[in-house]
Parts: sequence; C-alpha cells; structure tokens
Amino acid sequence: MILCAGNGEEFPFALPIGVGLIESAINLTRLALFDKPEFMVFIGSAGSYGGYEIFDIVESKIAANVEQSFLTKDSYTPIDNVIEAYENEKIKNVSHKTIVNSSNYITTNSKHAEAFRKLGLELENMEFFSVLRVAQEFEIPVLGIFVVTNYCNEDAHKEFIQNHKEAMKKLNDYVISRYGVSK
Repeated sequence: MILCAGNGEEFPFALPIGVGLIESAINLTRLALFDKPEFMVFIGSAGSYGGYEIFDIVESKIAANVEQSFLTKDSYTPIDNVIEAYENEKIKNVSHKTIVNSSNYITTNSKHAEAFRKLGLELENMEFFSVLRVAQEFEIPVLGIFVVTNYCNEDAHKEFIQNHKEAMKKLNDYVISRYGVSK
C-alpha cells in the first residue's frame, strides 16, 4: 500500500493520510485497525538539512522526532525519539541509513539545520515519524521515499513552493518506475 500526506501531495496510486504528526497518526491507525496492509510505502516531500540536494530522491526506514527546543536545551523527552521500521524481506535491501526528522514545524533556521545534521539527521518530513510509529505498533513493514524540495533555512517555504510541482513529478515517476504501479 502506498501512502501520501495529501493536501497538495496526492498521487493517483497513493492513499492520503493527512498532514503532520497528528492527522497521519489518527488516519493510519484507523487504516491499520480496519484494513491492515501487509506492507506500506510512504511518499512525500522533504527538506534537506544540507546533505542532500534539491530533487534528490531518498529512501529511508528510520525516523526521528527531535524538536528545535532540544537543540537549545530547552526540552527533553522520556520517549524513544528515533525509531526504525519494522523490517521484513521487502525492506532489508534499503541501503541508506538516512534519518528523517519529523515535527509539525518546518525548520527555517540554518544553524538549527546544521545542528540537526550533527545529530545524524538528514531530512525533514512532517509525517514520517508517526507513520513509522504506527507501523511499528501494528508490525507493518514500511519504507519512506522522499524527494527534496528545499533546504531548511530562511528560504525554506519559498524554495518549497518554487520546486514542489517538479519534485512531485520526479517522485511520481520514481515510484512508478521502482514499484511498477500504474498512474
């Protein structure tokens, strides 16, 4: 089953689950309870903390939920904030160990982006942590495929808007080619 956020990131072959950590967790939990898929692929856009270029396509099976307040030592968390996908044969060959960070907020501070990168985080996508957490709870193997639309800096939103249409086309073509889905 192929999933996407929706709200501008729709694909004819993907089921929208909502934007951000909360909507995606609620809708994906509902899906897992009533029509549990054997395997999920989440596709969407991502911001780069600097290690990936605009329009790079990246596959990942590791997500984090590290907030900016953690960087400034203004918060801590008692929960596991870095998780790896429940694995089976379908995702054992994912070569990248790219960690995708998730938050309901977009990073627009390049110093914070650099600090995230020093922590081993490479990309930012609003939904992936909740997708992995729900998948983990229901023992569903999952993979994320992301296209970089912007860098996480003061121009993040402008770059996202400027690159979004072309990025979605590149992601669409990649998924069709890699997974043989039809339009």
